[in-house]
Amino acid sequence: MGTFEGLSYGFASALTVNNLLWALLGTTLGTAIGVLPGIGPALTVAVLLPVTFGLDPVSAFIMFGGIYYGAMYGGSTTSILLNTPGETGAIATAIDGHQMALQGRGAAALTTAAVGSFVAGTLATLALALFAPALASVALEFGPAEYFALALLAFSAVAALLGASLVRGLFSLFLGLALGLVGIDQLTGQARFSFGIPQLLDGIDVVILVIGLFAVGETLHQAARPRRDEGGPVRLTSFMGMSREDWSRSWKAWLRGTAIGFPLGVLPMGGSVIPTFLSYFAEKRLSAHPEEFGHGAIEGVAGPEAANNASTAGVLVPLLTLGVPSSATAAILLAAFQQYGLQPGPLLFSTRPDLVWTLIASLFVGNVMLLVLNLPLVGIWARVMLLPRPLLFGGVLVLASLGVYTLNRSLLDVGLLYVVGALGLGMRVLDVPLVPAVLGLVLGPMAEQQFRRAIAISDGDLSVFVTRPISAALLASAALLLVGPMLLGRWRRQR
Repeated sequence: MGTFEGLSYGFASALTVNNLLWALLGTTLGTAIGVLPGIGPALTVAVLLPVTFGLDPVSAFIMFGGIYYGAMYGGSTTSILLNTPGETGAIATAIDGHQMALQGRGAAALTTAAVGSFVAGTLATLALALFAPALASVALEFGPAEYFALALLAFSAVAALLGASLVRGLFSLFLGLALGLVGIDQLTGQARFSFGIPQLLDGIDVVILVIGLFAVGETLHQAARPRRDEGGPVRLTSFMGMSREDWSRSWKAWLRGTAIGFPLGVLPMGGSVIPTFLSYFAEKRLSAHPEEFGHGAIEGVAGPEAANNASTAGVLVPLLTLGVPSSATAAILLAAFQQYGLQPGPLLFSTRPDLVWTLIASLFVGNVMLLVLNLPLVGIWARVMLLPRPLLFGGVLVLASLGVYTLNRSLLDVGLLYVVGALGLGMRVLDVPLVPAVLGLVLGPMAEQQFRRAIAISDGDLSVFVTRPISAALLASAALLLVGPMLLGRWRRQR
């Protein structure tokens, strides 16, 4: 079955009343999940697996796809309004999105997030249908050396370009890398830095760090400020969304974010975290107003949100074509396929074309549903910022505590949440950027494993990282990001 023939069949199946209802349920549930901190799409799909066992596989995967896309969008809402990312892919959105909300431009930030998610999701799903086998073959060119070099590039970018000081950025990054060492070594099985506490053997969950640094840390920071500095409730100047200038500054960022997010989403290297930050840095470099970044640049919301949703479609490429999951949610979806006696891979397109093409077509339908559901709610969501601050941040603490407790039903996790929150307060006071710490925890374990695997394969020869062209190019880019600003600053002083 060819691509266009398959899409025609898929739309004919996806547009039936029964499948439309499952898509609507999935997108609505996914959006609600993305808004709630700590409850991600992977956890939700895992919880629903036993419930959906009696469903037709096509209906079940249509709902799962809607949950996946909806959660990626929903995470941007709390990132923009409360500086509380519901998903790790929404962390980059919080940098400028929350500043826009504080300036009374929350509706514009939410609108560019919604439209950017729709544009990127639609284009990336089209690319999924057209180029899945070819992009999967590109992903096969990446070995341990390339993945390690790619992680170093992400570390260098986030440490060098976030915050006012490279030293503070590196401190935050190394803090995250240190936290990533806690737990059992995946290669040797040895416990590291668990201090005899059984709950720490699985490591520190990234959700705890994200919610602690952003949600709890922001709440404590607001509570610690003198009352006279509050300035009253945030004054929203408009609930109508984007101006003409906002549209002109956003559309290129949507396309660039899509171009960055989809191919990187194909690679098993940490989901949507790297694509969103690379998109943010690209927009900052290309913008005519780089001084606005970190203070409410709309491109800083448009680009990362597009990259976030485009990478979501990219994650499905290795899952459907190779049977290789490249994110936590994809791993749960792989288990769901196996629950129905299906094995994703090249043969899936020939053995169950009805399932594959209906799923792809339903992603197009889900994108339209997300846009229709969320654009009318932009003004309502923006009014959240008018709530009294004690009620607003009190609610954030309650949701954060419940979200973290549901991860493992452990009070230790709740205690860690507030310890990390206090750490986030100190980092805010000292003007230490938060994002490098999160990226270090997310990608640190993966970078360590890939480094050790590359060394083992090459029998201890470190030159493997510079003799492979892709790895060498990525390492050179990482070094340029770290050394370039210092050399440029010295050259400017000499001038």
